[in-house]
Amino acid sequence: MSIEVLQQHRVHGGTLRYVRHQSAVTGTPMRSSLFLPEGEGTFPLLVWLSGLTCTEDNFTTKAGAYGAAAACGLAILAPDTSPRGEGVADDDAYDFGQGAGFYLDATQKPWAPHFSMETYVVRDLLDVVGANFPVDAGRRGISGHSMGGHGALTLALRHPDLFRSVSAFSPICSPTRCDWGRKAFAGYLGEDERTWRDHDAALLIEAGVARGRFDEILVEQGLADSFLENQLKPELLEAAAARAGQRLTVRRQPGYDHSYFFIASFIADHLAWHAAKLRR
Repeated sequence: MSIEVLQQHRVHGGTLRYVRHQSAVTGTPMRSSLFLPEGEGTFPLLVWLSGLTCTEDNFTTKAGAYGAAAACGLAILAPDTSPRGEGVADDDAYDFGQGAGFYLDATQKPWAPHFSMETYVVRDLLDVVGANFPVDAGRRGISGHSMGGHGALTLALRHPDLFRSVSAFSPICSPTRCDWGRKAFAGYLGEDERTWRDHDAALLIEAGVARGRFDEILVEQGLADSFLENQLKPELLEAAAARAGQRLTVRRQPGYDHSYFFIASFIADHLAWHAAKLRR
């Protein structure tokens, strides 16, 4: 499996690469950024999933994560949020289509077959990065923001054999019960709402999916987030975790909004938290 390095930068003693490869799953070229700290051997890997409208560049340039990642000896992989390019379906709305893949495999036309972001992340992306760079397949964590927080939670719960730790910033906690999720799920998965449940973190936890796999799930939420009440709804995740006996920590931060300023303020905490779990 080949991968093309588009750019390379020295940062905090490590190396940041922008990479591209041809995905068999999406049928398109896909871009990611990959940070590797300095050192020998293989590194634990954190997969970061970004939110609506983002590319592989948003986290890379705005989160200020690489100093803390270098200190923890942690590699970070940040893929694009959807397939793109000529012949790939799109929509004029910011919350649907390109830049809004929702980390699931679409079953409805015109989104299928290109919009297969779940399989892309958990198979194509992890395989090609693992084949070309010194990352440890047995020590992976996953995190993300907003739509990507939803993706981090659901992919961890649906594929617990691939990830040993999971956290999220401002995640869409129950997409079946908010406008962003209902719009995306109806478009990508169709009108049968029974198929939506498999991509709703609160419902997956409540159903006992991956029970006992994660000793803790960490969520960071700003209390000045304009999407908190109508779209994110962390209380639904907390209620599900309480019913299922899943340990969940939701840290509510006064005054913080939905932006990357919020992420930059707490990303070092999350990286250290993941690194500790991945060292076990």
